[in-house]
Parts: sequence; structure tokens; C-alpha cells
Amino acid sequence: MTAPSPAATRSHSYAARSLAPPEVRERWRTRRVALAWGLLYLNVATYYSGGLLAIPGPIGKGVTQAALPAALLLLLTANRKLTIRPNVFLCLVTLLFVETAVAALDPQHFGTEYRTVRLAMFIVALWLLTPWWGRDDLLLVRAHLVCLACLLGSTLLGLFVDPGLALSFDGRLAGVIWVIPAPQVAHYSAVMIGLVVMLWFGGIMRGKTTAVIAAVAGLMLLMTHTRTALLGMAVGILIAGLSLISAKARVRRFFATAATIVGLAIISASSLLTTWLARGEGTQQLSTLTGRTNVWGPLLAFPRNRFEELFGFGLNNSSFDGLAIDSTWLSTYNEQGILGCVISGIMLLFLLLTAYFQPRGVKRAIALFLITYCLIASFTEDGFSDATTYLLDMTVAASCLVPYVRQSAVSRQ
Repeated sequence: MTAPSPAATRSHSYAARSLAPPEVRERWRTRRVALAWGLLYLNVATYYSGGLLAIPGPIGKGVTQAALPAALLLLLTANRKLTIRPNVFLCLVTLLFVETAVAALDPQHFGTEYRTVRLAMFIVALWLLTPWWGRDDLLLVRAHLVCLACLLGSTLLGLFVDPGLALSFDGRLAGVIWVIPAPQVAHYSAVMIGLVVMLWFGGIMRGKTTAVIAAVAGLMLLMTHTRTALLGMAVGILIAGLSLISAKARVRRFFATAATIVGLAIISASSLLTTWLARGEGTQQLSTLTGRTNVWGPLLAFPRNRFEELFGFGLNNSSFDGLAIDSTWLSTYNEQGILGCVISGIMLLFLLLTAYFQPRGVKRAIALFLITYCLIASFTEDGFSDATTYLLDMTVAASCLVPYVRQSAVSRQ
């Protein structure tokens, strides 16, 4: 028998792939989407030198920077027809980029072009993801949880390997495998807890699994001694849970149990709670929000012309005079001006109003939790006006607030 030619073999293989069941093609496509989301998360997970792996600075920064174009390439293979779903949220994010680009093009503000181009690429990636918004299987939510689990898992591993180093920053838990500051560990822990609780509220995640994940992440959150993340998580769960309380008996039982535990804790351990919240800080540190207001005052007093008031100085590393700003609104004012603050406020307001008019359900609860958390964290953390984990949180919230399109153009590619 004559062996088939290489050309015939290649043609047969191509035909087999083309005739693969739609479910198989869709499964591989969603895997690429999830991997692209992970690469976007890697891009915004700021690299800090040091840690147990001792990755050289150029290599570590190169990995995070290369993750963004890699994510774009993956999304282009999954969304070959460049299908997008129009939505107001990403239109506002794009408008924020346009406003940022105006400041970057000003001759006095040269040097901000790299971060501006990065933001543009990041937004393009978010647009390419829109065909997978609103899915009943919560694809982006699950991909988000996997990213959080990987980051928290590396932090937990570092704690077991070298507890002294992991708790070396004023006794606050930080990541030392991939260096993660304590406030970021708290952010990841709080969002992880909120998402798994919302999934449990909706009957998607089992109770035992939720309890284990929430207990581990909750302990890590407490070990970071980060008050903003704790407050944002608690208020986010409260508001999101209230949206389901009349429809879900387990939500009512959860709040009854939580209220009892909190009440007993306040009565029996009020001094311990006060000590934990004070975090060893004196009156002056508490009144200045751990020194944040010492930066905010000079930033607001810094002289600006009318253009700089409206458009800011362009994107930087969210610092002023070498010190971290630690406020979404002041950082946005400094980098993107008053117009940037207005657009950011409209983004939040739009998501809140959209969530208000959505039918009761787990998607709405997830969106409400993330929006509330980002709103509270925005006062003391740099947030969603740039390519950050907070912008990814907001994108997940927005993706839960759009209707599901069962037969999209992408699924037929």
C-alpha cells in the first residue's frame, strides 16, 4: 500500500480540526480566553525586586511587560473576527484613555508615553474580551478566582518557607515568592472571600469549599493588618448580600450568624479588636491615615496651569515628590486632571445604576460586591484609572451586568 504524502497528511489533519465538534472548539477557545486573563493579571501584578526567588530586575519586569502583548496575541487567536460587544463601561474607559493621551502629547509632559501606550493595549485587550461577557458559566469570574488563588497560594507558600521574611514588614503578611506588598495581599484576600461568598449565596459553590477558602483567605487578610480591605470586603458583602436576602434563605441565615458572631466579638474582645485596628500606630499616624495626608496636602497645593488642572501631568507610577499617593481620586487628579476624576466617577456611577436595574441573582451580587469594594478602596488605594487590578475587578463587575448572548459571532469562528 502506498503511504500518504506529507501534503495529504497535513490536509487530513486540517480537515479533522475543521470538523471538530463545536463544543471542542469552544472549550479550547475559552481556555485561551482564561489564559489571556491570567496574563493581563500578571501584567498588573507589579514586580518588586527581592524575594526568595531573587529574580533579576530586568527579567522580572520583562516578564510582566511581555504578558500584555502575549495576552493580546492569545485574544486575537480566540477572537479572529475582532468581534466586540458595545458597552458604556468600556466606552468610558476608552474616553479616559483619550483624555490621558492628550496630556501625554503635551511637550511639557514627555516621558509618559510608555504608560499611555500600555493603557491603550490594555483597553484593546478588554474590548476583545467582550464577546465572553455575561456568560452563564461566569468565565471571567472563574478566571479571576484562579489568578487570585495563584497569588495567594504563592504568598502562603512563602509564609511556610520563610515566616520571618514574610512577616518582616512590621509584622504584616507579604508575599516573598513573588514579592507582593501587604496591602495587595489584603486586596487579593478580600476579593477572593467576597467572590466565593457570592458564589455560595447563589448556590454555585459548595458550603464546605466556601468555608475552607474563606477561612484561609480571611486569616491571611487579618495577618496583613489592612483596614481598608477589611472594611471594603465587609461592606461589599453586606450590600451584595442584601440584594439576595429576600430570595435566598441561606443569605438570611448567613447574616443572622454573622451578626451574632460580630456582636459577641465586640462584647468579649473589644480591646483586642481595637489593638488590631490601631496596628501599633499613634494618634498622629491615625489622624494622617498612616501618613497619606502628608502627601495629599502638598499635591493639592502644587501649582498648575489650566491645562494641567483639566488633563493632569500624564501617567506615572502614582507618586508625588517620590512618595506614594495612595488615593485613586488624588492620583487621578495628579495624572489625568479634573476630567479624569469626572470620568472615573461616571464609571462607578454607571455600574451602580446598571446593577440597580438588573434582576436579582448571583451576577448582580458579584457586581455589587466588586463595585462597592473598589469604591471604598479608592479613597486610600491607587485604583481603576490606569491598568491595575482594580480596573480588572471593575471589568469583571461590568461583565456580570450585560445580557448573555448565546449565539455570538465568536462562537461560530
